Amino acid sequence: MITTQNLTKKYGNQLVLNIEHLEIPKGQSFGLVGNNGAGKTTYFSLLLDLIQPTTGHIINNGVQVNTSEDWKPFTSSFIDESFLIGYLTPEEYFYFIGELRGENKADVDALLSNFEDLFHGEILNQKKFLRDLSKGNQKKAGIVASFIGNPEVIILDEPFANLDPTTQIRLKAIIKDLAARQGVTVLVSSHDLMHVTEVCERIVVLNKGEVVKDIQTSTETLKELENFFAGTPLSVDEE
Repeated sequence: MITTQNLTKKYGNQLVLNIEHLEIPKGQSFGLVGNNGAGKTTYFSLLLDLIQPTTGHIINNGVQVNTSEDWKPFTSSFIDESFLIGYLTPEEYFYFIGELRGENKADVDALLSNFEDLFHGEILNQKKFLRDLSKGNQKKAGIVASFIGNPEVIILDEPFANLDPTTQIRLKAIIKDLAARQGVTVLVSSHDLMHVTEVCERIVVLNKGEVVKDIQTSTETLKELENFFAGTPLSVDEE
């Protein structure tokens, strides 16, 4: 589904990402972990054509993402609050995304009805703009918006941050269902090793921009990751 080949990203003389080869098959729940500055967000930004690679490329379902926009109809994401439109209400935002993805209001409403327990009565029909919601509720709105239009690939950067424990549990169940039952390829980055281990069937560890571990998740994965990071020194900007 997603193939990364000879991909690098440099800023000046600093090499921030260097992935020789990485394959992510269709329907996999894929986790990306690493310390700050490891290259997680850089990789997702390249995958979404938000920045240009220095060398190499990413192919998403047969489409090279930095030379064609044909990947956009089947790919969705939520990286951070900058993806939202703050002066819209959640409903206006959901309908706007739906329109972009060829969904009418009835289609969007049908999808939203599946997430009432996630919204917990705090997002819809509140007569609030997105900018006035809490960080956690902004994140909920952005994540659910990424599900609109039946995407085949969903990219979520730090989806569990700023969410309360109940919402984290519900979101993990949603992500696992998307991959296991619906065949959606879900890419998740997280600093929380427990969450990503619980939700992803495969985890790749980035360190200083390079893949240093590629693990099929098992009962030993969390301990393996904890042992790895316990022995990994912080970079200068993290100390």
